[in-house]
Amino acid sequence: MDAVNPLVPATSDLVWSGGAVVALGLAIWGLVSLSRTADSASSLAVALWAALILLVPVLGPVAWLTAGRRSAVSRPRV
Repeated sequence: MDAVNPLVPATSDLVWSGGAVVALGLAIWGLVSLSRTADSASSLAVALWAALILLVPVLGPVAWLTAGRRSAVSRPRV
């Protein structure tokens, strides 16, 4: 009979932990990128993007990094 070591995490635990690390990394990357372009966007737009990045774990940062950053840089605030 095969004994299971309780100190070794199951594969599913490793996969979920890896996904959490990726989601956290994307959120941090998105927020840092947002903060760098914050002076070229309106306060409302920055607040909405920050909420999207924080509240929608993977899709929020990906949306900012693909679409939001490009639009914020191309439309400087007057």
